[in-house]
Amino acid sequence: MPREYQFPFELRHLVYFREVARQLHFRRAAETLAIAQPALSRAIMQLEAILKTSLLTRSRRGVEVTAAGRLLIERTEPLLRGLAAIPSDLQALASGQVGRVRVAFTGLAMATVLPRILHDFHRRHPGIRLELTESPTSAQTAALQSGELACGFFHPDTPTPALRTHELLRERNGVLLPAKHPLAPRMPLRLRDLAATPFVLFPRTHNPGFYDRILAAFSSAGVTPRIAEEIWPRANGIGLVRAGLGATFMTPSEAKNLPPEVTFRPINGPAPESRLVLGWRALPPPDPALAAFLAIAGAATKPARLPR
Repeated sequence: MPREYQFPFELRHLVYFREVARQLHFRRAAETLAIAQPALSRAIMQLEAILKTSLLTRSRRGVEVTAAGRLLIERTEPLLRGLAAIPSDLQALASGQVGRVRVAFTGLAMATVLPRILHDFHRRHPGIRLELTESPTSAQTAALQSGELACGFFHPDTPTPALRTHELLRERNGVLLPAKHPLAPRMPLRLRDLAATPFVLFPRTHNPGFYDRILAAFSSAGVTPRIAEEIWPRANGIGLVRAGLGATFMTPSEAKNLPPEVTFRPINGPAPESRLVLGWRALPPPDPALAAFLAIAGAATKPARLPR
């Protein structure tokens, strides 16, 4: 056994000493510990011999704890309390009452389904800590497959056999325009109406599938898009639209609460579709904390019941 794990005393020595220090009386301590008083006295003397110091001052009037004894209590009390709590802590972990879940999300998730899921989850599972990170689809799928993430809200491109997914949202996109854009009063719009309008998109590497659906929609409309900026995260793109620097795509669900500087317009004809899923690793099965989160997400978004 490595030296760092070799101790000259046993756990019982520390337990016995703590009880004597509490009671300041060997007989009462022995009764509490359900051992014979001579055996208790021998154990304390063994501990003092091992540590080469006096832990107790014994007299006819009783027992007092020495400075060395008080230091020993100070160092060992957290350890003993921690050991005593292990069974209940493990049971709480196994039952999903406590734990940690690393969750990634995209801007669309935070603007639509995720706030309700977070509210319901924290209300029902206050002991489980969520570690939230905004991350693009490409980074999420890689992190999920490697086990760095427990689950993620992302936009699927191609089938991912190593992951299980649950669809949360599927909507045609409209267009987000500056409120003072010449086309803002018109409803609905077509992509060909926006031929001269610069667009703010995101780097294709972040979500190739959706990026290509955007280009395909423009192609079907007989228009070549003017891509003025590629920026991430999504909130920054919306900020550029607010500043009047272009337009961007947005789902109707995402457009429910908009600042006055922008306006949302549906698109007739070809338009890209957004798909949002909750994904997690197919294997191993979800631990209790993750299973609790998946269940809340499934209940909040209805369609299908998620497995525990």
